[in-house]
Amino acid sequence: MKVIGISGSPRPEGNTTLLVKEALKVIENEGIDVEFISLANKELNPCIGCNLCKEEGKCPIIDDVEEILEKMKKADGIILGSPVYFGGVSAQLKMLMDRSRPLRIGFQLKNKVGGAIAVGASRNGGQETTIQQIHNFFLIHASIVVGDSDPTAHYGGTGVGKSPEDCKNDKIGLETARNLGKKVAEVVKLINKK
Repeated sequence: MKVIGISGSPRPEGNTTLLVKEALKVIENEGIDVEFISLANKELNPCIGCNLCKEEGKCPIIDDVEEILEKMKKADGIILGSPVYFGGVSAQLKMLMDRSRPLRIGFQLKNKVGGAIAVGASRNGGQETTIQQIHNFFLIHASIVVGDSDPTAHYGGTGVGKSPEDCKNDKIGLETARNLGKKVAEVVKLINKK
């Protein structure tokens, strides 16, 4: 069993990274292999709408996206994290999402457990709309969407941070990220039960 956590922040060591790693720690403590991927230093290019991926099964653009998509295909669970950019995901994460079209051929992310983390500059800073965008991505890929587990049990990890490391002091953000990790691990184990 393996879960990957992807931070869509342009900051390699920002609040989104912190919360995604918190969720992964909980998953790792449950005996599941984890891997963290930051999009901050990756070469990512936008979809150009050529539709060659629908014919050839892969995107013709050469950058770091193909390697990340391969890891997503092999994972049992995926956590996507993003800072809030105008009520939605960052450009970095949106490029990865848009370029995942080849994975819809045969629904290669079907039944993978998907969870979301979002960090806004204030408590009601667009986290829920950003998480909804990530949930929509998973739903369109026929994945299994989960939120943070009890006792918080909402949409996913919701952090507040204006400056890097602000989330270290955000008790709610840390708790919801850890609870998301708990729920992802729980459902991955249920699916892989033999």
